[in-house]
Order: sequence, then C-alpha cells, then structure tokens
Amino acid sequence: MDLDLSAEQELIRDTARRFAKQELAPRAAARDAEDLFPTVELRALADIGLLGVNVPDAYGGMEAGVVAYSLVITELAKACASTTVAVAVTNMVAELICQFGTQHQKQRYVAGITGGKMLSGSFALSEPMSGTDAASLRTRAQRRDDGWVLNGTKQWITSGDESGVTVVWAKTDPESGARGITCFLVEKDTPGVSVGRHEDKMGLRGSSTVSLTFEDCFVPDTAVLGDLGDGFKLAMVALDGGRIGVASQALGIGLAALQEGTRYGLERKQFGQPIATFQGLQWMLADTATELDAAQLLILRAAFLKENKRPFTLEASMAKLYASEAAWRGCDRMLQIHGGYGYVKEYPIERLLRDVRVTRIYEGTSEVQRIVIARELLKRQDRLM
Repeated sequence: MDLDLSAEQELIRDTARRFAKQELAPRAAARDAEDLFPTVELRALADIGLLGVNVPDAYGGMEAGVVAYSLVITELAKACASTTVAVAVTNMVAELICQFGTQHQKQRYVAGITGGKMLSGSFALSEPMSGTDAASLRTRAQRRDDGWVLNGTKQWITSGDESGVTVVWAKTDPESGARGITCFLVEKDTPGVSVGRHEDKMGLRGSSTVSLTFEDCFVPDTAVLGDLGDGFKLAMVALDGGRIGVASQALGIGLAALQEGTRYGLERKQFGQPIATFQGLQWMLADTATELDAAQLLILRAAFLKENKRPFTLEASMAKLYASEAAWRGCDRMLQIHGGYGYVKEYPIERLLRDVRVTRIYEGTSEVQRIVIARELLKRQDRLM
C-alpha cells in the first residue's frame, strides 16, 4: 500500500476541505441549534461531484475510489458532522445499487443522487425490536400479482423523511430466517409510507433521524434490489463499507476537536503563560494526535483493500472500532483542556463531543466490532492450521 496520495486524491481532498471551510463550517452551529437539515449544502455537494466520489462515471460519479471517498468524509466531518452523516448514508445507498441493481435502477436512482435530483438516500434496516440482530426484523413483503406489499416499521432512519429513495429490508419468506430477507427500493411519497417523529438526539442534530411505517405499501417487481432472499447478504456488504465511512467521520470530528483544543491551549493563559505549555495538557494533545494518526492509517488500509477488491471486513471493523473510540477520547480530552468553557455552547468542542458519541453505536456498536474482529481472526487462524 502506497501512503502517498495520487494527484487526483489530493485534488478531491482539497476540494472537500475548501467546501467544508467555506460552506459548512459557518453554519454548523446553527444547524445544530435549530435542527436544520442541510438541503442546500447537499445540492451544492452534488454540483461539485462529492455525492458520487466512488460512483462510476456512467452514473454521474467521479469514480475516484474508496480512499478518495474516505478523505472527503473526513474533511467534511471536520466542519459539520451532521451534513457528513447524510453524505455517508447516501454513498452507502448509491454503492449498494451500483453493485446489485439493474441498469434501470442505476440510471434512475444513482444518477438521480449524483445529479442532486434525489438529494439523498436512506437505509432502512433497523427496527424498534431489531438492531444488531438484523435477521430478526419483522417487516414483511407479501407477493401480489406484479409486485409486493410492504408492512412494518423501521427505526433510526437517517434522512428518512428527506431522501429520494430508501433501501428497505423486509422478509419475503419468514420461515427461512436470514435467507428469507429481500431488499426493496422505495421512492419518496410512495403511498403507504408514513414518517414518524424526528428523534430529539443528543448530537448530529442537523441530521434528520425518523421512523418509517409501511402500511399496505405496494411496490412493483422492479423495486426488488438484487435477488430474492439475498437481503441479509446485501446488508452485510453495505455495513462493511459503511464502517469505513463512520470511521472517517469519527476521525474528522476528532481532528476538529484536536484543532480546537490546541487553539484554546495557546490562547488561554494561567499563571502568566499559555496553558499549552503545561506538561499535563501537552500529553493530552500528544496522545490525541498519535491516536488519530493511527486511526487514519487503519482507515486508509481498509479503504485501500476495498478499493482493490480485496477482503476488508476485518480491517473495516478494526478501523471503525479504533477510530470511533480514539475520537471519543480525543474530544473528551479537548473539552477538559477548555475547562468550564468547554461545557457551554459558546465553544465548538461541546458540539463535537455530542456529535462523536454516536460513532461508537451506529453501523455496529464497538462491542459488535469486537465480535466481528475476533470472528475474522479465528477464520484466518483456522485456514493456517
């Protein structure tokens, strides 16, 4: 793996960095305070190609690869984590359709996302009683003539009320367990879909999170994504890739926190000198910088493997686990450097700490990542014995 970025990757990273500083950062606090969904910002991101970094050129994407996508997510997350989560989920949807969709689905939905017509995508797997145990979902899809009727409720759906298309997981054969789950593409405003309340979240308040209820919601056969019964497989594929996105997001939040802590440490004076000159605070900065650097290396390794069509499940889980926990520790340390000022909304570190906490939960909790890592290690050991 070459650690030097290509000219294209640097250009894309720098484009995302400029957009983040100029368009996202100035309104990040307002989005958080007023629960503002970044509609204008997502359209602007589509206009400059950043909603399709890893999407084939044929469908309006840059076709720049997973490493470039990770760099974009990190740069955007430095400025506004709420906007970044909508971008990351939209990318998951676009990638899944590119990999398993028909030509018609790719042209309609992926090109619609990259062109800004559909604004965003959403991913409806979790349910009120089904989170980590995805195979236990209760949403049903019953065969009807030339289509399917969906009934059930989904929970924690990012951009669920805003997205142009939602990937919905439902059981088409309840007796077959995980093998009886199928994916469907459901468009916005389809009859039978109702949006629940907006969750009053601790962080990522500029990102919309809702429940979706399907009541006798009819979708045609052309709405099936992939093959019947392959839904669980598609979910695992999407989650593996999604973990690289969440790790990149956590890294960006952590780097923003490190910047805030360093700035404050240099500005704040006690006992006649900047507090950054005190060894205790210097160690907080040093530990955070080192851990975030290690996190980025893990992320880039996982992105490199995925980009080169090599197995990356283990590496993606390692990156997600380490980056999310390192970013959490870093944000906590940087708030400590701020002292009492870190506990009030006047300083960005308060928002960063709230935003980073969920990265240890969604796309698989830290506990789930440890299970995945151990399982993959044991598989590899079995092959060596």
